Amino acid sequence: MARSDRKKADGDKPDAFAKGLGLLVRREHSARELKAKLAARGHAAGDVGAAVDRLKDKRYQSDERFAAVLARSRAGQGYGPRRIELELKSHGLAAPAIRAAIDATECDWLASAASQLRRRFGRVAAADTTERARRAQFLLRRGFDPATVRAVTRAEVDDQADEFD
Repeated sequence: MARSDRKKADGDKPDAFAKGLGLLVRREHSARELKAKLAARGHAAGDVGAAVDRLKDKRYQSDERFAAVLARSRAGQGYGPRRIELELKSHGLAAPAIRAAIDATECDWLASAASQLRRRFGRVAAADTTERARRAQFLLRRGFDPATVRAVTRAEVDDQADEFD
């Protein structure tokens, strides 16, 4: 693509497609996130929609790829599947794409929860039920489901505890 193709006629400002491509070079973006960033940079709504559609057609932007990258990243940072699911929902992704991305991480959530517990609280066992509950709340906030939290902390955890929204 020639430099003149990437520039608008009304000055030196890159068009929405070129700017979107520049954003995608740095990291993956969801379509919603990309549209918001392009609109915030002053591009017209019609240009933004057309640019994102063109980026999708050329396979430069993919919500599925974005979801897989984000899910792997967050799982590696020690977040649980519930937290990852909510973050992906906030990016406007559909439930099947979210489920596929989380399943593709092939993460052992029990081992991950245990690792987070050791990292935060050390290897010393909880002294009483209050301390077990405190540790359980930590894991629930990180997005682990109640069954995993119960298995790791042996604390009494209500199944409704996983209702974030």
